[in-house]
Amino acid sequence: MKTAIIHDWLTGMRGGEKVLEALCELFPEADLYTLVHIKGSVSSIIENRKIFTSFIQRLPDVEKKYRYYLPLMPKAIEQFDLSGYKLVISSSHCVAKGVKVGEKALHICYCHTPMRYIWEMYNRYFGDSKLYIKAIMKLLRRYLQEWDIKSSARVHYFIANSENVQGRIQQHYHRESLVIYPPVKVDSFRPLIIRPRTANAYYLLVSAFAPYKKIDIAIEAFNRLGLPLKIIGTGQDEKRLKSMAGPAIEFLGWRPDEELAAYYASCKALIFPGEEDFGIVPVEAQACGTPVIAYGKGGIMETVVPINGQKSENQNPTGIFFYEQTPEALMEAVKKFEAIEKQFDPSEIRKNAERFSVKRFKEEFKNFTDEKTAAFFKNN
Repeated sequence: MKTAIIHDWLTGMRGGEKVLEALCELFPEADLYTLVHIKGSVSSIIENRKIFTSFIQRLPDVEKKYRYYLPLMPKAIEQFDLSGYKLVISSSHCVAKGVKVGEKALHICYCHTPMRYIWEMYNRYFGDSKLYIKAIMKLLRRYLQEWDIKSSARVHYFIANSENVQGRIQQHYHRESLVIYPPVKVDSFRPLIIRPRTANAYYLLVSAFAPYKKIDIAIEAFNRLGLPLKIIGTGQDEKRLKSMAGPAIEFLGWRPDEELAAYYASCKALIFPGEEDFGIVPVEAQACGTPVIAYGKGGIMETVVPINGQKSENQNPTGIFFYEQTPEALMEAVKKFEAIEKQFDPSEIRKNAERFSVKRFKEEFKNFTDEKTAAFFKNN
């Protein structure tokens, strides 16, 4: 069956691209469509596919400013000609699910989230923007919301990446969806045989440097705590974040998985101050036996088991939550962790992460696709 996979953009290996990588392995003959492709920015599994891009690819300074072309993205995604495909799979957090397919084609969307820029995170993305950007987005927001809702009707079946996103799909699109958690390479992330417990052991934060990730909260908290924090990542907010950091904070840039695994396994705990739709990083850390200190909202509620004062017989805790996105709340959580650190068992933390393996994702996605494909083409 001729298959196409649609992904919003290929500009780096983040959580959505790790899902895409698994989809490429599941459908090795599928063609890949995307708005923008920065060559060399994603894994070889993705780079080696036949990749088709939109007219946005040819616009000025697109590699650095592709997000500025958001108003053009609905039109760009609609202009792909998919008339020759029987199965279309969209991997969507922005506009990919709005692609137009042939009348006799089946469209399954793996939804990372409805377009967060125009819905619940609108103020987080544009609240601190320059006045002219705020004015433009105020005019465009209604148009984008209406397009987002209307184009959701082009999808035959939605798959949500979490119960958190399942709720948003119902809220914004009034559509049912099945939850299939994203694939996490838990076999690539494992605990050290003996976890180091040295006086200068560090905390770790792994993230793209975007405002909604709330990395500034962690920097301020650890400046005041005077505890060592290593930060792995890069992004648009890098200059500002580095200017905030005190001597206890070290920026390491991005690191390949094998190095990242060593940092996960050696740190005292992962710091996760943002709200994510799902959040692959906390699962990777837990696969290394590492506890997580996280803001208790969003997808993290489905991937981390918070401690309730003391370990109970039926619950093996894997982290601590704080419930206000402030440096003070994070500081209190870190102090609590320091006091009860020995209650966390690396082997039990890893067991929790194993629920999200790549093998499990592929099996669940394939079973769903096979079932819906058989039924669709039996009736068409």
